[in-house]
Amino acid sequence: MAAVTSVMRAQQLLLSRVEDTLKPYGLTFAAYEALRLLAFSRRGSLPMGKMGERLMVHPASVTNAITRLEQRGLVERRLSPDDRRVVLATITPAGQALVREATEALNQASFGLPSLTAGQAAELTSTLRALRVAGGDAAAGARLPAAGARDREGQAGDPGGTGVAHPDRQA
Repeated sequence: MAAVTSVMRAQQLLLSRVEDTLKPYGLTFAAYEALRLLAFSRRGSLPMGKMGERLMVHPASVTNAITRLEQRGLVERRLSPDDRRVVLATITPAGQALVREATEALNQASFGLPSLTAGQAAELTSTLRALRVAGGDAAAGARLPAAGARDREGQAGDPGGTGVAHPDRQA
């Protein structure tokens, strides 16, 4: 029970720190995740259904987040030129700029883990990964990005295979 309580409390603390860091940018963690995922993608766009899979959230949650980001001019929705049944979410230049700034702020805040060394963060990630694999949330053989991995714009942040920094997907 102590381990579960510790993990749950650590998640609350991390989420609070990350949300506090993102607040000046007008972003929630969910909105940041969506922008970061799009920024990590090769073309800056992904099908909305694939976003839900990668973020591990219900499709309605993706729709709501994209709607709010679209209202701010940070994301656009477009029909896929390859399959008109597929709706793509595409990050705009304003969205790219904002997610770069927010990622830099999160890097300055050590993604909510300021007191951990790189080695401790890697050890924690490995331990939590074992829990995720046992719970069916992650594939046993999937490789995590190296500490300090950067996206195509040179921004740090771990996608954990998804392109998104997330307290229970990375340390």
